[in-house]
Amino acid sequence: MLLYNITYLIPTEITKAWLEWMKEKHIPAIMETKLFEKNTLLQLINIDEKDGLTFALQLYIVSELKYDEYEKNFAPTLRLDAKQVWGEKIMSFRTLMRIVQ
Repeated sequence: MLLYNITYLIPTEITKAWLEWMKEKHIPAIMETKLFEKNTLLQLINIDEKDGLTFALQLYIVSELKYDEYEKNFAPTLRLDAKQVWGEKIMSFRTLMRIVQ
């Protein structure tokens, strides 16, 4: 099993709208690909919040083959959709990890 993690830095003034969009539109669109087993959206705490709030979306996927399918067939469109909604307001970075225990 792999964990695909996307960490986001969200300006405080758009956090509420971004969270609604994530819960109602973006995460459901990701899950509609049928490639991920489950997801968790987390807020990081005990960190400097002067530039905004930090969140992590964790997506569980069974294989690198399925991850590659996601990256090839779905990720470009989903990332473009996010950019069209939020522009350059949001910073994010992605990490793929193997679950070892």
